[in-house]
Amino acid sequence: MICGVDEAGKGSVLGPMVVAAVGCGSLDDLDALPVRDSKGLTAKQRERLYEVIVRDFAVAVITIDAAEIDETRSRMSMNACVAELHAEALTGLHPDCAYLDACDVNAERFGRTVGGHLNFPCRIVAEHHADSVHKIVGAASIVAKVTRDRALRDLAVEYGDIGSGYPSDPKTIRFLREYMKLHGLPPACARKTWKTVTNLYQRSIVEF
Repeated sequence: MICGVDEAGKGSVLGPMVVAAVGCGSLDDLDALPVRDSKGLTAKQRERLYEVIVRDFAVAVITIDAAEIDETRSRMSMNACVAELHAEALTGLHPDCAYLDACDVNAERFGRTVGGHLNFPCRIVAEHHADSVHKIVGAASIVAKVTRDRALRDLAVEYGDIGSGYPSDPKTIRFLREYMKLHGLPPACARKTWKTVTNLYQRSIVEF
């Protein structure tokens, strides 16, 4: 088996991070699909491709919520956390070879870290922007993105319009600011160890 692995939501301040691994027997198996980096597809395109990928290919998905991310960051860096989750996803499929979208500035180091967590032989190829280069990684990025987007829609039902969940999104910042002014604490879906949250929380205390 050949696998691709990618994650969605690593830099988000709200909601989960999702790591997905997609496996195939041959890279040619993806030739007929218009798979590429999930960011280059519309939401409808991602949803359609997601259904095909999970139907026709081996898939492993790992989801870690905001509270788990905060706890993990008390013990390790975010990059180390992502490496562990990549390895966990691969362990679910046991491929002979895996292509990874490296989040570390040193792609080879990231690959070695992931490989060090595996208890089976697997050739690791870690590259930056691998989701744009390798279709199998693009497929993993689609599964991760769609899974996370669905989780965010569930959060929006509970909290209202929370935006994309990223610090660069004015809707997300507005939601956090208003929630903390009203409740005095960050919402459960927020990553409390993120500077964005701690800074807004401190401001909300001062303003209150």
